[in-house]
Amino acid sequence: MLMVLIGSIFGSIYWFTVPLIKDNVFSLELHANRQVLNIVYDLANRMYASTETYVDTTLKSHEQRLGSILNVTENFIETTLDKGRKQGIPEEQIWATIFSELRQFNFGNNDYLWIADYNAQLISHPSDRFHQRDMSDFSDPTGTRIIPDIIQSVKGQGEGFYKYKWSRLDSTDVIDKYSYVRNYPEWNFVIGAGVYIEDIEQEVEAQKQQAILEINKALENVTIAQNGYLFVFDAAGNMLFHPNPNIHGINFKRLLNPVTQNPIYLDLIQAADSGEELYYKWDRPDDQGQYIYEKLSLVRHLSGFDWYISSSVYLDDLKASSVQLSQRIMAMGLLGLIAAIGAAFLFAEWLTTPIKKLSLTAYKISRGNLSAKTGINRNDEIGSLAESFDLMVDRLKDNIDTLNVRVKSRTRELSESNVQLLQAVDSLEKTQTELKIVERRQRMILDALPAQIAYFDSQLNIVFANEKYREVFHQSEGDIQGKALVDVLGQEMYQTICPYIDQAKKGEHPVYEYRLQYQGKEIITRRTLIPFLDDKNEVNGFLTLSIDITHEREAERRMAEASKMKAVGQMSGGLAHDFNNLLSIILGNLMQLQNHYSMDGGQLAYLTPAIRATRRGADMTKRLLAFARKQPLQPSSVKPETLIGELIDLLVAPLPENIRLHTQIHSNVPNVYVDAAQLEDALVNLVLNSADAMPSGGELRLLVTSIQADSTCILKATFDETVEPGTYVMISVLDEGTGFSEEALSKAYEPFFTTKSVGAGSGLGLSMVYGFVKQSKGYLRIQNRHDNSLGARVDLLLPITTDHTDRKAITESVDNTLTHSSDTNLVLLVEDNADLRKLVRQQLMDSDYSVIEAGNGDEALAMLTGLEQLAGVVSDVVMPGETDGYQVASAVNVCHPQAFIILMTGYTESEPPVDFNISLLHKPFDPQALRRVLPNRMNKNNNGVVYERI
Repeated sequence: MLMVLIGSIFGSIYWFTVPLIKDNVFSLELHANRQVLNIVYDLANRMYASTETYVDTTLKSHEQRLGSILNVTENFIETTLDKGRKQGIPEEQIWATIFSELRQFNFGNNDYLWIADYNAQLISHPSDRFHQRDMSDFSDPTGTRIIPDIIQSVKGQGEGFYKYKWSRLDSTDVIDKYSYVRNYPEWNFVIGAGVYIEDIEQEVEAQKQQAILEINKALENVTIAQNGYLFVFDAAGNMLFHPNPNIHGINFKRLLNPVTQNPIYLDLIQAADSGEELYYKWDRPDDQGQYIYEKLSLVRHLSGFDWYISSSVYLDDLKASSVQLSQRIMAMGLLGLIAAIGAAFLFAEWLTTPIKKLSLTAYKISRGNLSAKTGINRNDEIGSLAESFDLMVDRLKDNIDTLNVRVKSRTRELSESNVQLLQAVDSLEKTQTELKIVERRQRMILDALPAQIAYFDSQLNIVFANEKYREVFHQSEGDIQGKALVDVLGQEMYQTICPYIDQAKKGEHPVYEYRLQYQGKEIITRRTLIPFLDDKNEVNGFLTLSIDITHEREAERRMAEASKMKAVGQMSGGLAHDFNNLLSIILGNLMQLQNHYSMDGGQLAYLTPAIRATRRGADMTKRLLAFARKQPLQPSSVKPETLIGELIDLLVAPLPENIRLHTQIHSNVPNVYVDAAQLEDALVNLVLNSADAMPSGGELRLLVTSIQADSTCILKATFDETVEPGTYVMISVLDEGTGFSEEALSKAYEPFFTTKSVGAGSGLGLSMVYGFVKQSKGYLRIQNRHDNSLGARVDLLLPITTDHTDRKAITESVDNTLTHSSDTNLVLLVEDNADLRKLVRQQLMDSDYSVIEAGNGDEALAMLTGLEQLAGVVSDVVMPGETDGYQVASAVNVCHPQAFIILMTGYTESEPPVDFNISLLHKPFDPQALRRVLPNRMNKNNNGVVYERI
């Protein structure tokens, strides 16, 4: 019974202790497996969250960039329209320029802008396949009409982001595209700017691949138990990571689970996140191909990447520690059992006291006091039992200590895994550092832009300002960051722009102008406020963009001045034309009255001043025509030194004795292509005006130099218009007189403006010079001298002779000594003014011509078809209707090549487009002038005698 009792005791200890220890050790190993898997899963989940944040950031970055691109495009269109309209450029030409410039604009990975009208026609697209193409019937591979649907949607919403399928510029393959489109009802079209989803996905895929590499590095040295490991695969059965290079990177769909005969990856997927390990059989590294070894795998599914992270451990490895411990305990129990059987024979003598001690010691041990001893020190069986019991407890303590050491070792391994995870975190921080480098590079780019750019938050504190902005407001980079906007701008400027800030807070994009003092001079800036919106569509900051438009405003002012002078010139030309007709009637009738009626001296005293006044009126109209750039010119190649030399001889006599006239002509000055007589008149006007401005005398200088104008020439911006690049001759008149007043400088070219006393000047001198220079394709500049001398300076910039050929198709008011023979004396008279036509008809009849009349060019052409013979034609140049005098002359030259042609003109728009001889008669003219241009005729009387009129 004692032996049975002792055996039962040790059996109970074995069945209650060893399985519990086995289970606890197995649970510890299994728990360690789960902990490692959970840590890796958390790491991957954080990487996915980082990737998702990167995706959102990338998408928002592209959306903001597309919005900014459309803002810049809208600003470019408005600026170009405003500038073109102020320059008087036709609307069609302005839009053609805008669309052409926008076709060349690209950004990102060869991304571009496109513009479509409301009829779905692409009016601007960089691809020739789609530019100016009607897209109303164009559909993607799914049959969706892309452009019409987008236009319909954006017309209702105003703007928005749209995803559709489109091809790249250099490919015909259709891929997904993401565009930001905005409606512009004031221009009747929409503008879109987009990026291809493929480009965004490539950025995200690169981030994902980086995450895989970082997880691979983290998993390379992670082990579970002795031979366990972690591996990662996706839903398609691709092994993303496996420590076995034979399996890493392959698709293991065909590998079966020997237990279920299903593909192993499907069993693993089914067990994912179930909380239970998958039991299956597999081979071992030291016994490959033998799928008989039991394994357990715990699987977690990372839905963000669609990854499955799995641990894999052999059951034998998990049980190894518990088996080893249980074997040792079993060995100790057997030894104790043997000792107890030997002691049973001496139970009567030795059992009572030692059993009490053993019982007491066992009680202490059961309470966890493993340092308790039996205290039995005998050399018999009970002493051995006690000693064995103490030894068993010591070994049990040693085994527990060994187990603690192993647990600490496993903990240390887990710590090393944590270090690897920290290294992965360091890698992420390195990526953030690289992003900061990119941000610093962008700041350098913004500093290099020729514009003032700053960003301030919703509290109106400056967050960033580029170098140009800091220079204008005298701030350093360290001082301006975080500074209140009012402290940087000053109270005056801040109060001025506050209304525009309020507009921007409402989501608007106000554009305004502001004048600043910069480097001692005033500049004009165009400033744009662009609000930045957060995820809640609320304004959380503002971008201010300022551009210096001082030179643009100056150019607009010059353009407006030139337009005004052109309008005044057109009006003066029209008045001169009508006035010439009136003067022709008055002068002709006065001459008829003088030549055909005998008058006494008293009557002639009234008639002669009237004729003289009429001629003076004709001279005034000539000057008006010169200003209007409609006077007939005979340009030719003129040598400046020769013309100036002859002009000096003409000017010496009329100049006062206290004025010294000096000339300075540089060597190798090229010839100019102008009307020599008109150039002489212009220089005489300028010299005499300078002489009038020098009542006390002084030096008057004429300078002639050669000037090369190019894009960097300072002279280009100082003349009446921007000088086109090329070679010019500049003739300058410098005096030491009173100079020009501010009013005179602004109105000097206007006709009838004069600073002289009443009756001392007509105010047409500089107007005539201005008109002659502009008609000769030149430029004019008047200014007060800036060389520490009193007086004024007038510069004429004239084009040089190139390949021009003097045209002499017109005989102008010269004696005609040719004899014209004809079988008829019929002359066709074409003039729209009835009174003038009556007067010229009488003068022709006085010269023995028969006259038929036409009221305009169209009527004259109709008459020509019925005339078999015609001696000549006398026609006005400018007439109502579709036919002018030059067209009438051309028709006469074709139908009657022997007929003479005389054209009457009060002004001319351009050189006559004819290549045959024409006599040009300037209005107003007297009968003698008409007779001089009429050809001599040879007529026969009835007896055959020839009479010649001289």
